[in-house]
Amino acid sequence: MNNTNTEIIAISGLIKKYGSKEVLRVDKLNVRRGSITGIIGPSGAGKTTFLRILNLLDTPTKGELCYFGRPVPSAPEAKLTLQRRMMMVFQKPALFDMSVSDNVAFGMRARGFSARETEERSQSVLKKVGLESQGRQRAKTLSGGEAQRVALARALVLEPEILLLDEPTANLDPANVELLESMITFLNSEYKTTVLIVTHNLFQARRLSTELLFLYQGRLVEEGTAHRIFQSPRHEETRSFIEGRMIY
Repeated sequence: MNNTNTEIIAISGLIKKYGSKEVLRVDKLNVRRGSITGIIGPSGAGKTTFLRILNLLDTPTKGELCYFGRPVPSAPEAKLTLQRRMMMVFQKPALFDMSVSDNVAFGMRARGFSARETEERSQSVLKKVGLESQGRQRAKTLSGGEAQRVALARALVLEPEILLLDEPTANLDPANVELLESMITFLNSEYKTTVLIVTHNLFQARRLSTELLFLYQGRLVEEGTAHRIFQSPRHEETRSFIEGRMIY
């Protein structure tokens, strides 16, 4: 995870505080381009805060955050350009009160894609997520699993370089979990999208992740390949969490 020739995100001395309370500390981390990085840890460990900082929705109190070899720009237009190279899917998808097709096409229209390309790519993605017959349906009428598929389709259609996922399959049935996981691996393999996924499901982390981060009490305790961490974690907190023992 520390191969600087292939890194897409580099973090150094990152600290996030709310008032005087420190909620996140990542001393050093390099995320490898094209990896699927699972982010695990108990509730309150700082996982969602970490994703929001990566998506530039929150600003760290201290530290340096670099993408594609360059620090985050301060100019609003340049920052927006960087942000558009990423997509984030939340645990509870916030869909627009419009049709499924219009939800999926919204990002492409906002970025000025032609009507023809927008239509072709939107329909192709809807087919991939199994919703091609529901394009005219109002998004607000969808089930939870269908709504999450639309949220992922909105990301998929833009072919982002970085995809950030915050518990995207929480509370979904196994069929929808399997479908969403297949879409994540498709995006990663087909477009070389770098994926960071927060999950409480250790089986999912094993299935999807090439790399793994373990956060505990706001600190990045351990990072490395998923295989190595699951087989031989170096820290007792990591081992306790993976083995299902309660840690706080």
